[in-house]
Amino acid sequence: MSTIEHVDVLIVGAGISGIGAAVHLQKHSPQRSYLILESRTAIGGTWDLFRYPGIRSDSDMYTLGFNFKPWTRGKAIADGGAILDYLGETVREYGLADKLRLEHKVSAAAWDSATARWTLRVQHAGQTLQLTCNFLYMCSGYYDYKEGFTPDYPGREQFAGQFVHPQHWPEGLDYQGKKVVVIGSGATAMTLVPNLAREAQEVVMLQRSPTYVISRPAEDRLANRLRRYLPAMLAYQLIRWRNVLLQMFYFNVARLRPEKFSDRLLGMVSKELGPETVARHFTPNYRPWQQRLCLVPDSDLFKVIKTGKARMVTDQIETFTAEGIQLQSGEQLKADIIVSATGLKLLLLGGMQLSVDGRAVDLADTFAYKGMMFSGVPNLAVAFGYTNASWTLKADLSSEYVCRLLNHMQAQHKAIVMPQLDDSDMQPMPWFDFTSGYVMRARDRLPKQGTHLPWRLYQNYIKDLLLLRFSKLEDGVLRFSKPVAADTSRSAG
Repeated sequence: MSTIEHVDVLIVGAGISGIGAAVHLQKHSPQRSYLILESRTAIGGTWDLFRYPGIRSDSDMYTLGFNFKPWTRGKAIADGGAILDYLGETVREYGLADKLRLEHKVSAAAWDSATARWTLRVQHAGQTLQLTCNFLYMCSGYYDYKEGFTPDYPGREQFAGQFVHPQHWPEGLDYQGKKVVVIGSGATAMTLVPNLAREAQEVVMLQRSPTYVISRPAEDRLANRLRRYLPAMLAYQLIRWRNVLLQMFYFNVARLRPEKFSDRLLGMVSKELGPETVARHFTPNYRPWQQRLCLVPDSDLFKVIKTGKARMVTDQIETFTAEGIQLQSGEQLKADIIVSATGLKLLLLGGMQLSVDGRAVDLADTFAYKGMMFSGVPNLAVAFGYTNASWTLKADLSSEYVCRLLNHMQAQHKAIVMPQLDDSDMQPMPWFDFTSGYVMRARDRLPKQGTHLPWRLYQNYIKDLLLLRFSKLEDGVLRFSKPVAADTSRSAG
């Protein structure tokens, strides 16, 4: 019989969250053994999966980067290749390669209170393996890597050209001199259009409804200047905090004075494209920050619209045709290639089946504790970033908290920790206060949040900094205990 491999902590996912989690474990809880399991053939997560032209960050790298490793490249809005290089550097600098298992997909995790262990069922090389751990840290992101969201387009089978989803961009796709229609109004569509326009004959961005857009320089001049005179980490932290505080300020203004903030955003776009274009294609029907703002670095989207290399169309799809798309307005869009940049499919825990002491767990029935643990589920945490700021800001804090938790458990000789919701009057609220399509489509499958701490999620970095880095672990909600088997044997003795 083969021996089942055991570690103290299993990290699932080798994207930006999982790599960061491993470094935090090494730095803050070095006595714990760990492994990183990654289902794909390479590290990087999002930044390795997406290969469409122009793939880049939609957050500045001074906040999307790790809090322990400065971003030192010239561009603050970085392309996917540069981000992959940054992650690869982190793996090498901290010696993570020996802890990394690629092509290991976790399909199920079962908790046993008698032994205080998770047993994971893992698919690798056509075989099913078993690994065990004391603590399971899910860093697998929030969407389905196998497929993105594609609406059920009427008449799609009639289209004679190529139909592409950005999540599965064909290698070597030839769009030179072609007519391309990009369906969507989010960050992916706005990234694709200016990059495709460099070689395509015509690019049309077709959206059902507008999105708030803001332009900012791809390079941060102050950051680049500071790095010449200050140590890299000091310059990095100064710019990081400046960007955090500015983002929080603007977010709060948007929530408190949405009309004024909206007018400001639309005014900036109007200076680029004129009030008529803004009224037709850039004026959303929702308040700012009910969905994520779309970033346009160096006004690249606006430039290709002004030069006529690309154009916007705001309309509804009537049907696909052999030659392209028939719109409800009667306009016909001819296309050789149609790109459905229509978003993600949410999938928590990578689709892993979860059970506790033989009982299947549906996360939709749980409340999220501090946005990272779940009521009634022991020794499990997730790294889940912000919807209104850079993902890594929250992921870093979550990893630091997990280390605090592990160290406390070791000091107290307690092997089990579980958030317990005892307030029967707690009213459930959606986990995300967001109206983006990918969130709304999955709302019924997501955990809930409560009306007050620690079950309330504020999407606020400073509040989370205080809550996760400095708050007491023994808060009456986290229940620390020993394995049932240990307690039974002690009482029997």
